[in-house]
Amino acid sequence: MIRKAFAAMAAIGCLLFASGAFADQPVDWQKGLQPAATSIMEEIRWFEQYTLWFIGAVTLLVLVLLVVVVVKFRQGANPVPSRTSHNTLIEVIWTIGPVIALLFLAVPSFQLLTRQLAPTEEPELTVKATGYQWYWGYEYQVGENPLSFDSLMLQEADRAAAGKEDKAAYPRLLAVDNELVVPVGKHVRLLVTGADVIHAFAMPSFGIKIDAIPGRMSETWFKADREGLFYGQCSELCGKDHAFMPIAVRVVSKEKFDTWLAAAASNLGEANKALVASIDGAEKAVDVAQTAAQ
Repeated sequence: MIRKAFAAMAAIGCLLFASGAFADQPVDWQKGLQPAATSIMEEIRWFEQYTLWFIGAVTLLVLVLLVVVVVKFRQGANPVPSRTSHNTLIEVIWTIGPVIALLFLAVPSFQLLTRQLAPTEEPELTVKATGYQWYWGYEYQVGENPLSFDSLMLQEADRAAAGKEDKAAYPRLLAVDNELVVPVGKHVRLLVTGADVIHAFAMPSFGIKIDAIPGRMSETWFKADREGLFYGQCSELCGKDHAFMPIAVRVVSKEKFDTWLAAAASNLGEANKALVASIDGAEKAVDVAQTAAQ
């Protein structure tokens, strides 16, 4: 019995670990927000839980009032209806109550918006993201010769050549040929615009969602707290291939980013392959070591 209990606990632990490993992309039956990879997303997740308390209280209050009205003022219990048209106390309560609730919602909401739109740090890297029908173009504003490339949805026939055959890490309809590569723990300023119609750059794990409007340069920022591969999508209806316009951001160490950036300036494809090989190789080495230890 004890062995079965330990086995069940181990199985549950493996399931939890597996879900966390691929938590930076949508998962089946997902009900909540994706795990946070930035401090902004941490605050968004907290604010969601915070507002749920108000939503629950208001829902229960309305339900109780409906039950009271149905029971107390039904025809059988109240054959002669009251002609009362005013009640000062009730009117004061239903005016002041919502105002107080809105104040409790407004203060943290404005604080969150201020942090999202008015960063307090100087950017360490600036990237321009341009939405096209139907793909993204990125431009790194570094040095005298900015690095620029396009990022399109990865085609199934190109998986082997790109070294992205693992569909758990590179899911269908979300994986791209060229990810946006950024260093971990660095303040990244993101300039977003559109080339043809309105698109939207959305990265759930970063807490980012901003419109890409032709003729206008919008600005946002993020600072990833952990390494990994994060997926998002265009979140504005932009045409027939709107559903096939994914966003992929790969967060790596500062050393790997510098190596990739130097190599990408001359050969982007080879630089991406080398980066993918170094990351996947390190993960396989860790898996082997863990298996050997067990």
